[in-house]
Amino acid sequence: MEFGESFEECATREVLEETGMQIQNVRFLRLMNLKTYSGKHYVDIGLIADWSAGEPEVREPDRCESWGWFDPDHLPEPLFATLPSYLEALRTGKNFFDA
Repeated sequence: MEFGESFEECATREVLEETGMQIQNVRFLRLMNLKTYSGKHYVDIGLIADWSAGEPEVREPDRCESWGWFDPDHLPEPLFATLPSYLEALRTGKNFFDA
């Protein structure tokens, strides 16, 4: 996040910078207290948005090996620790998850 940005502003800017896509209707999905990785502690704020324009492209190849599109019910393993709670929030509407 840049100083003074809202979560929505940050998400909109980061998606455009990293993917070339424009999003709208950014909204809260879930919050996670992530202590899964040894020696690290994160607070992960999950947002969801609607696509409005642009085609996805990898704009930061040094930070992203590749992308893939998968059925949410058949994702490759292993998953980053935040992903199961994102999927739970999308499916159930539950928006707080404490790990």
